[in-house]
Amino acid sequence: MASRSVNKVILIGNLGRDAETKFTPSGAAVTRFAVATTRSWKDQQTNEWKEETNWSNVVLWRQENLANYLTKGKQVYVEGRLQTRSYDDKDGKKVYATEVVADEVILLGGRGEGGFDQGGRTAAARSSGPVGGSGRGPGGTGGPGAGHEDDFGGMGVTDDDVPF
Repeated sequence: MASRSVNKVILIGNLGRDAETKFTPSGAAVTRFAVATTRSWKDQQTNEWKEETNWSNVVLWRQENLANYLTKGKQVYVEGRLQTRSYDDKDGKKVYATEVVADEVILLGGRGEGGFDQGGRTAAARSSGPVGGSGRGPGGTGGPGAGHEDDFGGMGVTDDDVPF
């Protein structure tokens, strides 16, 4: 039997800070930013909604013009792979860092959020077509739950649709 492995990450979240682009000595652009992803659940004992936010550091290679669009608070789709690297800090202690090396980054939202069409595509290291297919960006109109607060990223899902 052949051995297989998969290293694939897909994130949809909000930027925690403006992206920064630096250049390697050979001139390759390296853009770094942090993405916050939040999950919500209803506590079975207290019947209250709880939240947990996870921060992921993202590295994007050879896309120097993208940093101008990746600003704090914007919602993005990131697709890539996990990579762990190590280095020695100033005290000589070995430090490990795990980050997402992005293959594709798509700015989500409509024209009001970054000046792009509803597909939300800004730049990609690899092009594979639009994400989703609903035609509605976050906070879009129409569909179930329109006009109500939507905790599910603009998908039109309300608390009544969740089975727990």
